[in-house]
Amino acid sequence: MTLAPPLPRGIILFAHGSRDSQWRLPIEAVAAQISERQPGTPVRCAYLEICTPSLPEAATDLIAGGARHIRVFPLFLGVGKHAREDLPQLIEQIKAAHPGVQVELLPAAGEYAPLTALLADLALA
Repeated sequence: MTLAPPLPRGIILFAHGSRDSQWRLPIEAVAAQISERQPGTPVRCAYLEICTPSLPEAATDLIAGGARHIRVFPLFLGVGKHAREDLPQLIEQIKAAHPGVQVELLPAAGEYAPLTALLADLALA
């Protein structure tokens, strides 16, 4: 039995957005870390509002580059209205526009115990 090769994967780091250009630097630093660790994995940053690209634009860019599996990682500490309501709607729009592409929505960053433990460690250091 031959296993099918994995689908070409891309990652989108999704954040809120801000008018302050320096606000994007930590988001872009995470993208740079991903690119350093897995040079063959395309990664894009996307924003809910104010900044570009939008989530659908970033997904379209990855798909145009050959991605058939997209992991969307919301860089939110809390799960508020944007993560609960706006983001799932955007994911559904992408799925409808690109039915042959698997779109995986990861939990928000703040839902990962290692991250909350790291933040506590930093506060206590």
